[in-house]
Amino acid sequence: MKIILIITSFLITLNAIQIKQMPIMFSENRVELTKQYIKKSYDLEVENIEIIPKIIVIHHTGIDNLKDSFDKLNPEILSKERSYILKAGNVNVSAHFLVDYDGTIYSLMNETFMARHVIGLNLSSIGIENIGGNKKSLTNEQLEANIKLVEYLKNKYKTIEYLIGHYEYRNFENHPLFLEKDNNYRTVKQDPSEEFMENLRKNFPSLKSF
Repeated sequence: MKIILIITSFLITLNAIQIKQMPIMFSENRVELTKQYIKKSYDLEVENIEIIPKIIVIHHTGIDNLKDSFDKLNPEILSKERSYILKAGNVNVSAHFLVDYDGTIYSLMNETFMARHVIGLNLSSIGIENIGGNKKSLTNEQLEANIKLVEYLKNKYKTIEYLIGHYEYRNFENHPLFLEKDNNYRTVKQDPSEEFMENLRKNFPSLKSF
């Protein structure tokens, strides 16, 4: 079945931030697959997939256009091509937000549902994906959009304490928030970039990197 990218015209406007709704598929099947992931990776039985956000994790997709990035996150089941991370569960990777080159922010899913976007920290984090990072670098417009989005989330969820790049997730391995039963299940990440995170963090001195 061909997946068609649909962007609704509905906008959230708050403190000069606009967020377009572009939801990924999130049926009861994805909820159940997420619960299975939580059981397998964290050894937790949960009634729902609600999280209390404490960390914002910044990513880049490594894909240089919006549609292909969305299409990677949209299916509910992980592609068999991703064999290494498949061992942790069948639920597809996802993120809460996707930011295009021009700074347009898209909401992909419920902000307080668990997304599979970072090993060990999914139950306490909100994920922001930025288009690019492969042949195309992230843009100043994306940086400005990330600043607005982090500010929006920090103000909305007073529980948020940390702001990290995906490449920094292993710093938390001995932290109480880090959950992962398989000590060998780790991936090497370089996104989004140290420079991008430095420029982003300048705006949020109260948020910790570790």
